[in-house]
Amino acid sequence: MASLSLLPILRLSLALLLVAMASPAESLTCKSQDVTDSSSGMAYANCTDLPYLGAYLHYTYNAANSSLSVAFIAVSTGWISWAINPTAQGMVGAQALMALKTENGSVVAKTFNISSYHSIVESKLSFDVWNLKADVKNGTTRLFGSVTVPADATSLNQVWQVGDRVNGILPRIHSMEPDHKKSMGTLFLAANTTASAGGGGGVTPEVARTPTPASGAPGIQKAFSCALSMMSTLLLCLMGFR
Repeated sequence: MASLSLLPILRLSLALLLVAMASPAESLTCKSQDVTDSSSGMAYANCTDLPYLGAYLHYTYNAANSSLSVAFIAVSTGWISWAINPTAQGMVGAQALMALKTENGSVVAKTFNISSYHSIVESKLSFDVWNLKADVKNGTTRLFGSVTVPADATSLNQVWQVGDRVNGILPRIHSMEPDHKKSMGTLFLAANTTASAGGGGGVTPEVARTPTPASGAPGIQKAFSCALSMMSTLLLCLMGFR
């Protein structure tokens, strides 16, 4: 009888394990994601698994018209952002594309000028932006857009971020955990290069960092570990009651 009473808990543990294993955002790399540029209907030429926050970037650089089309993908309950900093590495001075979840559950895409750590203003950016939109698919927020980049540019300073709270249609401050402070790097625009790095500079595609367990999605990973632990314990208990 005791073993029968444990069956509902065992079923719940199995369900949590299956959810964790099936999570589309954390189980895929960028190369296994099906993401297309809505303006062209074609897959992006390049992609990178960003080294922090469990995020991904798909992009196509068009040297003929100095444009960059991107799809930034991350998990968040509030907002996600991908930005170019024209003047330096880091957040201050970044020109940001942002997707925000509203109170009614919809997602809106906006542009913000980050002039200081305490000033994030919705405004036009210092470069042209078009085809800006956002959606939610399979539990991930996706931010799409195209921007102009300097002619003959070979790389850009990029910054990406996620936050769990929104005030109306404005982002609230993000976590100050280490990965949130390191989510910046260099995006190389040359054809078929897919490198991104945190910290002060870029890396070559061969040594581009991939997300570590700590920098992925901690919620799903904790659920996976918890479910696995519960299953092991319950199986031992069931065996003991035989």
